[in-house]
Amino acid sequence: MENITGTELILACSAIGAGLAVIAGIGPGIGQGIAAGHAAAAVGRNPGAKGDIMSTMLLGQAVAETTGLYGLVIGFLCLMRMGVLNGTYVDMSLQEGLRYFAACMPIAIGGGISAVAQGRVAATAVNLMAKRPDDWAKGIILCITVEFYAILSLLASFLMLLNLHLGA
Repeated sequence: MENITGTELILACSAIGAGLAVIAGIGPGIGQGIAAGHAAAAVGRNPGAKGDIMSTMLLGQAVAETTGLYGLVIGFLCLMRMGVLNGTYVDMSLQEGLRYFAACMPIAIGGGISAVAQGRVAATAVNLMAKRPDDWAKGIILCITVEFYAILSLLASFLMLLNLHLGA
C-alpha cells in the first residue's frame, strides 16, 4: 500500500466509475429473466400462441439489452479518455478523477434501473400477447417508452465525459 501514488489511486477510482457503468448490464439480465419467466408461464396458459409469445419476449428482451450496451460504451469511452486502454495514463487531479466517476453514474444507476423496468414491461407485454394477441404491439411500444430513460442516462453520461478536459 505504501507504493501506491496519489495519481494511481485517482486513476483507480476513476476506473471504478467505468466499471460501475459496465455493471449497468446487471439490469438487463434481471429484466430479461423476468420477461423469460413470464413467457414460460404464458406458454403454459396458451400453448397455441407459443411462437407469438416467444417473438414478443425476444423483442422485449432486445430492448432491455440495449441498456447493457450503453453501459459498455460509456465504460470503454471513459477508459479510453483516461488512457487506460492504450497505456498512456493521463495525469489527473482528484477533482478530475471524481468527475470521471460522476460521469459514469447516470448510466450505471439510471440505465440499470431502466433495464429492470423494461424487463417488467416486457413481461407484461408477453402476458398481454397470451391473452389478447392483437394487442402485442402495445406492450412492445411501452417497452420502448421505458427505454427513453436509459437513453437519457446514456446521453447524460456521454455529455459529461465529453466535457472533461484533461491536461488543459
